[in-house]
Amino acid sequence: MKYDLHIHSKYSSDGIMDVKEIMKIATKRGLNGIAITDHNTIKGGVEAKKYETESIKVIIGSEIMTEKGEIIGLFLSEEITSISVQDVINEIKDQNGVVIIPHPFDEMRHSSFQPQDEDMKFIDCIEGFNSRCLFQKYNKKAKEYAGKHDLVITAGSDAHFSNEIGNAGIITEKEDIREALMKKNINILEKDHHI
Repeated sequence: MKYDLHIHSKYSSDGIMDVKEIMKIATKRGLNGIAITDHNTIKGGVEAKKYETESIKVIIGSEIMTEKGEIIGLFLSEEITSISVQDVINEIKDQNGVVIIPHPFDEMRHSSFQPQDEDMKFIDCIEGFNSRCLFQKYNKKAKEYAGKHDLVITAGSDAHFSNEIGNAGIITEKEDIREALMKKNINILEKDHHI
């Protein structure tokens, strides 16, 4: 099973892709599933769920801006309304969601969450490979940090354009993706290396 866990649709402030187009391209690229993680909304994921089939599944997610940077929540059923880190994490957990820190050490983005050791007990996963990171040293640092704190390492394309879909993700033999993440039964798929 191949899943791209970080994709943006037209429901993101900086997105342009229609969810129907995302589903079509993801299927063509051989993905078994995707997570739509629009900025501060689950609308794209909810809409994409309508086009889910046996061959391609949809995880409803959101990339939420907090006072410390962005946090991704996966497996959501309701909008996240908070903006403080702890409240956002609580809202995700209340929905039985998974908390991921995307592109944590990417110095090129003002939105990157710089994790502190005290945050780690609330975090489930670190995005150890984001194919939009300009410099691979940022992904390397994220992987090292996740290893140090015994966190699950995920990956996603962070696609904002159709040619980026599937450039990164996870591979697992498990049908239950949430369980695969929580039990670390995944491997990272890295298709697009920049530097």
